Amino acid sequence: MASGLAALLDDIATIAKVAAASIDDVSAAAAKASAKAAGVVIDDTAVTPQYLDSFSPERELPVIWKIAKGSLFNKLIIILPVALLLSAFLPWAITPLLMIGGAYLCFEGAEKVLEKLFGHEETLAEEVAELSAADHEVEMVKGAVRTDFILSAEIMAIALAEVADKSMALQAASLIVVAIAITIGVYGVVGLIVKMDDIGLHLAEERENSGLKALGRGLVHAMPKLLAALSVIGTAAMMWVGGQIILHGMEAFGLDGLPHFVHHLAVQAGHAVPAAGGVVEWLTSAVLSGLFGLALGGVIATVLHRVKAK
Repeated sequence: MASGLAALLDDIATIAKVAAASIDDVSAAAAKASAKAAGVVIDDTAVTPQYLDSFSPERELPVIWKIAKGSLFNKLIIILPVALLLSAFLPWAITPLLMIGGAYLCFEGAEKVLEKLFGHEETLAEEVAELSAADHEVEMVKGAVRTDFILSAEIMAIALAEVADKSMALQAASLIVVAIAITIGVYGVVGLIVKMDDIGLHLAEERENSGLKALGRGLVHAMPKLLAALSVIGTAAMMWVGGQIILHGMEAFGLDGLPHFVHHLAVQAGHAVPAAGGVVEWLTSAVLSGLFGLALGGVIATVLHRVKAK
């Protein structure tokens, strides 16, 4: 009996070691995948606050929670199984689908720029302004979740590429960890950003600590400027990410003339400033990708508006 118990304990110990190793593998793979997707995560964080402009302070966090749940649904229920199936059976289809999503981001970003430059058209917030509060909220959440879907697809695709050589189970586990961690991170930061003015007001009412009071006033004055800047950054991010997706897709299909030209200019710019070569190269690549995204999105928006006008 003792020997049987010892054998059982040995088996349990072996299973525990395998489980621990698997957890380590998932953690390492998820961390690597999350790092690769960091650029798109930043874009996602910048884009979302623009959907919250029209809400009263007491509705901001509930709306963020709804968008976060929609984002998690996008990642886990729609994108994850589709990505795994495509990776296993139709890996060639991933790039065209991402390029379609990238074109949509370019269109959304370019349309916002064109509205600012050549005339005002109704924004989503204005289009639903006359709806009831509940319907207004539903429409704004839908718009945010729709944009999030494209960015989430890019995040998950980048993450999947980093674990493509792993088993299907490890791929799935890693992507689940990435999806949950990034969603919590993005919408936690968004929640902090949109409530920062309330925090500032609370601190500004501090009577005993003049330092905290001054900090609170500074936050109250700074937040409108920060939110306006995030709106601009969010628009630029759509075109930057969308442009990069299209350029990477072109390269994957052998249409590498323009992608190589952009890369060459970015490298040359980096060499011109050796002290900050990596930063300059990244910024140049981002700006050129954004300009390409603006041009492509402008063409799409013009065509769609003309078709709509007929």
